[in-house]
Amino acid sequence: MSVLLLAEITNGALSLDQTAKAVTAVQALGDITILCAGNACSDAAAMAATLAGVSKVLCADDILYGNDLAEPVAALVVALADSFSHIVAPATASAKNILPRVSALLDVMVISDVTEVVDPETFDRPIYAGNAIQRIKSLDTQKVLTVRTAGFSAAAQTSSAPIENLAVAQDPGLSTWIEDKVQQSDRPELTSAKIVVSGGRGVGSLEHFKIIEALADKLDAAVGASRAAVDSGYAPNDWQVGQTGKVVAPELYIAAGISGAIQHLAGMKDSKIIVAINKDEDAPIFQVADYGLVADLFDVVPALTEAV
Repeated sequence: MSVLLLAEITNGALSLDQTAKAVTAVQALGDITILCAGNACSDAAAMAATLAGVSKVLCADDILYGNDLAEPVAALVVALADSFSHIVAPATASAKNILPRVSALLDVMVISDVTEVVDPETFDRPIYAGNAIQRIKSLDTQKVLTVRTAGFSAAAQTSSAPIENLAVAQDPGLSTWIEDKVQQSDRPELTSAKIVVSGGRGVGSLEHFKIIEALADKLDAAVGASRAAVDSGYAPNDWQVGQTGKVVAPELYIAAGISGAIQHLAGMKDSKIIVAINKDEDAPIFQVADYGLVADLFDVVPALTEAV
């Protein structure tokens, strides 16, 4: 068995957390080759080569792969696919755009959001907002899967795998990059942050959401939000945590004014320590919280920020 792992690369930089956790998730499947595709990604390839368990790194350094266009990266992966039994990537927005195209070109199924590799043909994934685990056995000659990395520890940087430079695959010419509009932030990225402070509908308004941000900044944390808060316009879409948002598993998750609908719990229940602040003592969030405080968040959160 051999694995081709598509590294998570943004603007030439390796997302070490996502890639290292994906390495841990698939180590039982055999030799792991990491593919780094991007513009000026040689440094990313060098970093990927340090991950324990990696046998080789392939570096496709070209502007063609520099703007997260799924079609040229999918074409590159398919060109390499014959040498591998498993094609894997972290379950990020980028990979969820690329790997379904790879699976279609290979005429095999894609298995998304894998949380456990049972054996080379069998994989577990959550369904029904995480309330059930589906076990899938694939008889395809090649397995294409995305891994939900939140539940895995990162592989150590103790290796020194060889790096091989690749020629550019043929551009299918199906898409063109126009521009990127990216919101800049000094805060940690939500899915890899060690601390997340989230606000829900109980925060009440966009203006009041600033108290959530203030606490997050004091703790050097990422800011999250429930879908209710996002739909109400209190927070941007990319802060949403939950079944239809981002899945997080930080060391500390603080939920303020979040009732705890199952869709939200699906995105954060694997957090190591969960702290819930809600004035409704019957809120479902208290069922999963390690620490719960029945209180008005407008009293507690500013006081906590001041204390920190």
